[in-house]
Amino acid sequence: DEIGALPELVKRMHNQVGAADYRMQMMPASEVKKALPLIGPDVSGGSYCPHDGHVNSLRTFRAFHTGFKAFGVDYFPERPVSAISKRGGEFRLTTPQGELRAAKVVLAAGNANQTLAPMVGLHAPMGPTRGQIVVTERTMPFLPHPLTTIRQTDEGTVMIGDSREEELDDRTLKHSISAVMADRAQRMFPHLARLNVVRSWAGIRVMPQDGFPIYDQSESHPGAFVACCHSGVTLASNHAFDVARMVAQGALEPELVGAFSARRFGGNGAANHSGY
Repeated sequence: DEIGALPELVKRMHNQVGAADYRMQMMPASEVKKALPLIGPDVSGGSYCPHDGHVNSLRTFRAFHTGFKAFGVDYFPERPVSAISKRGGEFRLTTPQGELRAAKVVLAAGNANQTLAPMVGLHAPMGPTRGQIVVTERTMPFLPHPLTTIRQTDEGTVMIGDSREEELDDRTLKHSISAVMADRAQRMFPHLARLNVVRSWAGIRVMPQDGFPIYDQSESHPGAFVACCHSGVTLASNHAFDVARMVAQGALEPELVGAFSARRFGGNGAANHSGY
């Protein structure tokens, strides 16, 4: 029973956050109906948090590049790093288009960190999963808040999906999985059954082995850091205001991120083979 298990899950999350102003409420179907009039009869209740939100991924990507220009960041696309070494206090990164040099290096390459991290004395045990998304044609605004499995973009399209598979091939789709997601969506909002699907795709999630972020610094290569997580948007403020500050200062603060060191995996994490 999803509704029955949700309060306990949220309670554990609240205790971990430890925030006094963290507000969440469980809502019966009647209250959900008031907030979302188009829900179907199969919806038995829900949870609501006023802090929930989502972003448009294309606009976020554009905002990154706008920020790059504003802060004088050099962006080098299509330059995969094949080797990292350190000589005389300077890191040297080998790419097909030549060598890049830097005083500090932050490995934020997602699942590829599993290959790059050992080059600087670190490890990043990853356990990536594949997920599928179904997108409908544009429709009238009906969903002002993001849900766990459904959200409506500001252009009007509806994004459906929360699948998790162990497979790592993002070139194919399993229509049986898309069908289950679509059926669940139209049970939640019956009017979605009338919409056409305009596109669907699969993607590989950046996912540490245990699902929690990995933040670490190298003892053998001072100045090298690793940062990887699944929830990049959710954790963006931590990265911008805390992790970036610590990297700039030259050391991570154990009281803030010590629990997220890859040392928590012991010697087993490095043995994981994710295909990256």
